[in-house]
Amino acid sequence: MHAKLARAIADIHSMTMRRLLLFRHAKAERSVPGMEDRARKLIERGRTDAAKVGTYMASHALIPDRVMTSPSVRTRETWKFAANAFRPPLAATTVDGLYDANAHAILRVVKEVTPAAHTLLIVGHNPGLHELAVMLIASGDVAARERLREKLPTSSLVIIDFAFDDWSRLHPQCGRLERFVTPKSLGSAAS
Repeated sequence: MHAKLARAIADIHSMTMRRLLLFRHAKAERSVPGMEDRARKLIERGRTDAAKVGTYMASHALIPDRVMTSPSVRTRETWKFAANAFRPPLAATTVDGLYDANAHAILRVVKEVTPAAHTLLIVGHNPGLHELAVMLIASGDVAARERLREKLPTSSLVIIDFAFDDWSRLHPQCGRLERFVTPKSLGSAAS
């Protein structure tokens, strides 16, 4: 009887929670005169870091119900290399409104996501992703929040939990930082 009750409570809890994963694109080639910014591709380090974060996500059951990327080559490649860690690989939707978007523009995109998506992954750009993460987080590990406040490096993953059941209810200072992961922190954890 107790096991059934515990499972029922866990099911209700997961239905009333939402999780947002903000994934900054991996390290890309530098812009050169005449090159369109959207066309910048990942460099080798970026491909390696994106794959490392994807492996971390898959091994820690951080499996998004929906993935949205900016239309830039570097964000789509970041997800391509990260998605290889999932079986089967997860597809992504390209959303024009995520390219070069500020925090408020990304917030509008997220608020329009259907409530059926409990875990949402956004692959995008700074400064918008960084500003959004800082804007949304009200609680969580203090040291991780301070590290995040300082910067959001390439290939970083911010995991924020919310105690509501509909993305339209998203607003500033309503989330709890569950985790802040960088390729560097993953490298030091493995050593």
